[in-house]
Amino acid sequence: MKVGLFVTCLVDLARPGIGFAALKLLEGAGCEVVVPESQTCCGQPGYNSGGRDIAKVLARKVLSEFRDCDYVVAPSGSCSGQMKLATVHDLFRDEPDLPEFEKLAAKWYELSQFLVEVLKVESVPGKFAGELTYHDSCAGLRELGVKMQPRYLLQMAGARIAEMGDAERCCGFGGTFSIKLGDISTRMCENKCESLRATGAGTVVGGDLGCLLNIEGRLRRTGDRDTKVLHFAQVLAGEG
Repeated sequence: MKVGLFVTCLVDLARPGIGFAALKLLEGAGCEVVVPESQTCCGQPGYNSGGRDIAKVLARKVLSEFRDCDYVVAPSGSCSGQMKLATVHDLFRDEPDLPEFEKLAAKWYELSQFLVEVLKVESVPGKFAGELTYHDSCAGLRELGVKMQPRYLLQMAGARIAEMGDAERCCGFGGTFSIKLGDISTRMCENKCESLRATGAGTVVGGDLGCLLNIEGRLRRTGDRDTKVLHFAQVLAGEG
C-alpha cells in the first residue's frame, strides 16, 4: 500500500515533529510512505481569501505530486477538507480536470480517520499515562466528521480524556479570520482556554496545528507556561 503523506505547510514550517510522528505511525502500521519533497500548500489560505486562481495552481500541484498514490493522508482536517470538498464542489466543479480531483478526494484521508477506518489499527507505539482534554477543530469535525477517531486512538495509548465544555466550539483561529477579526478571535480563544483549564487536565490535544498554535499562544501570553499543547499524532507516536 503506497501512502502519500501530505505534511501541510504549517507543520513543515512550525512543528515538523508532527510530520515525523505521522510518518512513524503510518510506517509502523505497514504502509509504504512517500513524502514528495516538492510539496508545499494545499491552497486553502488563498481560497479562503478569494484568491481562486492561486488556489487552483496549488491544488493542481498537489494532484501532480500525489496522483500515483493509493491513498493520501494528512495530519490536518483543515487541509483534508480543502482537498476533499472545496476542490470538488467548488474550485474545479466546471473544469475538465474535475474527474482527477474526484479520484484524489476519494483516496484522501485525515490521519486519525485513516488509522481507524482504513488501517483499523489495534495498537499504537506511544503511551500516555495521564489525563488530557481534546479540542475538536471546526474543519475536521464539521467537514469530515472527525470526532470519535482521535479519542479512540488516544485511549488506545492509555490516555484518560477529560472532556471540556464546548469542545466543539471554534478556538477563534480560522486562518485569516484571526487576522481580519483579531478582537473577536482573541475572545473566542480565551473562552477556549477557560474551558480547557476547567478540566484540570495538564495537556490539551487536537488534530489541526493552526488551532493548537492559536491556543498555545493565548495560554503563554496569559502566563500559562505549564499546559502542554500537542497534536494527537505526537501522543500516539510517543513523541509528545
